[in-house]
Amino acid sequence: MSDQPAEPQPVLSVCIVNWNTRADLERCLTSLHQCGCSEPFEIIVVDNASTDGSAELIEQRFPQVRLIPNRENSGFAHANNQAILASYGEFVFLLNPDTVVQPCSLSALVAFLRAHPRAAAVGPKVVNPDGSIQYSARSFPRFRTGLMRLFPRSRAVRQYLLSDWDHNSARQVDWLSGAALCMRRDALAQIGLLDERFYIYCEDVDWCYRAKQEGWEIWFTPEAVITHFRAGSTNQRVAAMVWAFHRSMRQFYWKHYPRGVPWPLRWLPPLGIHLRALSVLAHVGYDALRHLWHRFSRGRAAHG
Repeated sequence: MSDQPAEPQPVLSVCIVNWNTRADLERCLTSLHQCGCSEPFEIIVVDNASTDGSAELIEQRFPQVRLIPNRENSGFAHANNQAILASYGEFVFLLNPDTVVQPCSLSALVAFLRAHPRAAAVGPKVVNPDGSIQYSARSFPRFRTGLMRLFPRSRAVRQYLLSDWDHNSARQVDWLSGAALCMRRDALAQIGLLDERFYIYCEDVDWCYRAKQEGWEIWFTPEAVITHFRAGSTNQRVAAMVWAFHRSMRQFYWKHYPRGVPWPLRWLPPLGIHLRALSVLAHVGYDALRHLWHRFSRGRAAHG
């Protein structure tokens, strides 16, 4: 028998899905080990066939992290489910690799869920690198939200984003971003894993929706703070990710909302979603062309 003391059972399981974000992942894992969590926790990284040395980084610098390497990019929902199924904690924390966990934030999430037994999930305050708020806790998209997405300052969109709220107080919300979402395992056992039909995006909306349907609460707390650098993976394929996001929004709508809506009106929200997708893609294309023109212009100037 070994004289070494057994490792304590983790209270919290941190689940990270990584795809070609080695530098972000290194910063995230470093912040986790420096965050001063008072509870035993484990870290599980599912690597979706990265080619940038992410897996080697974990093996060499973070041997205490459990690595699950995939041979192909299986999508965000599937990879998170892999991590969840391999985890042991009473609470499961989905975390993007392009984040930095601020001191004591993990402890604050665990303490909040213990103090609120009807909370299926809690999310931290998520901020940009400059300290400004990211709208990571939102209302469910409603019928009119899809229609009004082309008008970001409209009342319907502000209510959806909760952008008129200062995010300085704990409150119940409808859903939380999967970039930083802490779920109680008891709730997870009731509502099930992430729906893998959502390859990426809206799996978090669907998860929280199912929890609310079962009578659970979804909460936000400002006591935990995560800095999110945003789109570490998705920036590698901007146009594809823009289309994937809006496709998932449409998929969520068709899964949960059409019942009871007269059939001619059922197509209006998906139409609004598609029009917004085309608008965003046009903007992305314009920015890309402008960037190429500036590079071309500078090249011509440099060569006289």
